Amino acid sequence: MKRLGKIKTTAFAAIATLAVGAPVAIAQTAGQDGQQRPRAEGRGKGFGKGEGRGHRGGFGRRGDSGGFRGVELTADQKTRLQQIRQGFGERTRTLREQLRAKRQELRQAEQGTTFNEAFAAQKLTEAASIEARLMAERFRMRQESLSVLTPEQRQQIEQRRQGREQRRQQRRGARGGATTTAVQ
Repeated sequence: MKRLGKIKTTAFAAIATLAVGAPVAIAQTAGQDGQQRPRAEGRGKGFGKGEGRGHRGGFGRRGDSGGFRGVELTADQKTRLQQIRQGFGERTRTLREQLRAKRQELRQAEQGTTFNEAFAAQKLTEAASIEARLMAERFRMRQESLSVLTPEQRQQIEQRRQGREQRRQQRRGARGGATTTAVQ
């Protein structure tokens, strides 16, 4: 009989803990309006501090200066860089839509019970072609953006790039060598 009393007491304590703890846990994840909010605001789709517009903050954009953080830009330069980014977005809109469609077709084919290697290879080849054109457009945008800068600003960017590369090499050395070593 004492054993049954211990079980009841333990069960009651567990229920009481859940009854008190659950609303507290829910309240911590809900916003002021009672709606659930994401676990980590500002994160999810992209990397870094982008505006949640996808890979790398969208259209190669990083912050307000298109990847030229730490470089003082004039108002004219900022306007011109914004125009370059907008032109890139317009030029690549159809390419991005085509790439999205190819990936969707691959996902749909993946849901089938049999694997059609020829179909997958064809879609991957088509997607690779589109990705290559997108890379060329990104390169073009980068070159146009660099042409807006003064030689001193370009030198600052190069120095910052070299500093990042040195820090990357130091981190690799601290980890015990390069992560991409050749297999012999």
